[in-house]
Amino acid sequence: MTKPEFKQLRRAYGFDEVAIVPGDVTINPEQTDIDLKIADFVFPIPIVASAMDAVTDVNFAIAMSHRGGLAVLHLEGVQTRYDNPEEVLAEIVQAPQAEVTARLQKIYSQPIQENLITERIQAIKKAGAVCAVSVTPANTKNFAPLVVEAGADMLFVQSTVTTARHISKSYKGLVFSELCQSLPIPVVVGNCVSYRACLELMRTGIAGVLVGVGPGAACTTRAVLGIGVPQVTATIDCAAARDQYYRESGRYVPIITDGGFRKGGDLCKALVAGADAVMLGSIFAQAKEAPGMGYHWGMANPHPALPRGTRIKVGSTGTLEQILFGPASVTDGSQNLVGAIRTAMGVCGATTIQEMHAVEMIIAPAIVTEGKSWQIAQSGS
Repeated sequence: MTKPEFKQLRRAYGFDEVAIVPGDVTINPEQTDIDLKIADFVFPIPIVASAMDAVTDVNFAIAMSHRGGLAVLHLEGVQTRYDNPEEVLAEIVQAPQAEVTARLQKIYSQPIQENLITERIQAIKKAGAVCAVSVTPANTKNFAPLVVEAGADMLFVQSTVTTARHISKSYKGLVFSELCQSLPIPVVVGNCVSYRACLELMRTGIAGVLVGVGPGAACTTRAVLGIGVPQVTATIDCAAARDQYYRESGRYVPIITDGGFRKGGDLCKALVAGADAVMLGSIFAQAKEAPGMGYHWGMANPHPALPRGTRIKVGSTGTLEQILFGPASVTDGSQNLVGAIRTAMGVCGATTIQEMHAVEMIIAPAIVTEGKSWQIAQSGS
């Protein structure tokens, strides 16, 4: 008797399960164009620093902008709840591991101060940097006018999972089409991992989409909720939505793969999978300029009822300059990320990131371990 199938499961892939196939033609890495375009903004490097308190503060946002990238300031974190965020960050870092979640919940329970939102944005703009800020959907309608008035250049609306349609009994949900029409600045929305959700979000008029649910080094959403799609598959599916939307509208909306990166090769694989840019958290938390002082924690870690994240020690391995442009002082691929992208594009014969989207990728579960027995043995000793 044939047993009926209730669900058909498809295979999904993460960074360690795939490999990039080099091209038939190689080009000089310095001749590659790696610009990221979001609305009318052009960034020389396709790398965004995540809106996490251990990664981005005012100084880091300025430093990142001056180096050609973009850093997003979290407007619901310690930077806008406290006049003295450095002291609060030190308290988080010094908390015993068994107490850190409760400490974070208490720290993040303090009210957000609107005057600090204005002050942080104006400090970034005063330094001549591009200012991008992040809010959750629940606070978007309240904070968006203030963000615009303070002079921010770009608004990110982020939650664990964001869709164009939200059902609620108690209030009218956030309508992205109305938000985009009402604001004079670009709106980037995340996070999503599926073709349909991404396509529906793009049809609302947003300027960019963040791709990824739960892959971050400090995130436990996948363990707590069981939700997520490995990043290579999620990126491929959302890239298909971007291309479909471009065919139907003539408007190109970049997708930014957010989370799960450990080394330069992962960034390159994300681009081949279809990403226009990447958003990094734990890698930048290792920068000496990062406000987390060698530690990193997720945005959902302080949730009052269901925390999804953990504080991790990543160490301070190098400067932001080293992480982006080298020279690398480590051999694990976590530094000179821009060099890695350009080199991979060169050996693939891709002069632009859009040409990188057309490069062949193969399923290669042995790519991390093949011929690496000595490295594996020594790393485990």
